[in-house]
Amino acid sequence: MVANFDFDQAEGLRRMLAGVQPRVLTFLSATPQDDKGAMLVNLGASLVHAGNEVLLLDASTSGDGVASRLGLAHGASLLDVARQQCGLNQVIHQVPQGFGVASLGARGHLMDGPGYASEDEARRLAKTFEVMARQAGIVLVDGDMSMAGQGGACFPVPMMASADIVVQVSTSATSIKAAYCLIKRLNQELGRRPFGILVTGASETEAKVVYDNMAQAASRYLAVKLTSMGSVPADEYLHRAARLGRSVIDAFPLAGASVAFRGLAERLARSAAPVLGTTLYQTGNPHHFSA
Repeated sequence: MVANFDFDQAEGLRRMLAGVQPRVLTFLSATPQDDKGAMLVNLGASLVHAGNEVLLLDASTSGDGVASRLGLAHGASLLDVARQQCGLNQVIHQVPQGFGVASLGARGHLMDGPGYASEDEARRLAKTFEVMARQAGIVLVDGDMSMAGQGGACFPVPMMASADIVVQVSTSATSIKAAYCLIKRLNQELGRRPFGILVTGASETEAKVVYDNMAQAASRYLAVKLTSMGSVPADEYLHRAARLGRSVIDAFPLAGASVAFRGLAERLARSAAPVLGTTLYQTGNPHHFSA
């Protein structure tokens, strides 16, 4: 089993030498877990449809992450690979939607702080994650709100914190407030850096209002730049596709949500550069957002 790990690591190192740059996006959400799971599955399928290699990594601290949604919550994880208990090829599972799925580690203790693992184990986990990311093409990380703790950064792998971070938000006042508080905590822990905003369950007009208000507040009170990642409308076809066990672009390619996901996937895949370097919407002032 150790030999498998060594082989996987060697393949990752070859890609590193060849200049292959990983694309990692860590998704945190101020919406219900089911909404985030549906978004990640459909975004992953849309990226695959656009010709990309995609891996969804479940790094949630509870048992209701994307791996659970896809029936893959149990089994070996990246933490097991780091402990040399199995090979990397044994923890990545291909699903019918076309992408791979893996779990970061055992539920409930990855985020407990430095005591969850030795310094050497944490280093090996970080290296395993990096090797996986360089093999995968695009990695979508299913994180959760606990990654922005009150007493210090809680990202279990440094690359998650240094890569693009996207916050999912809806149009509800509760979601907007939670998303803003999350960005505030991340800013305190990670330093000044941009964050992406993805508005789901909203029309383009509604999403623009949400983004503009959050961008103004973040700029004024936190000196933080937000970047719009776009929006996905509320669409009954999303639920129908989920009941069929398929992605919406596969089951209902003409649905409004399908159009939105294809557009988002094209934008993410268009460049190998970090996606948070450009802004889709210009900040206006349609409403006041109270910090």
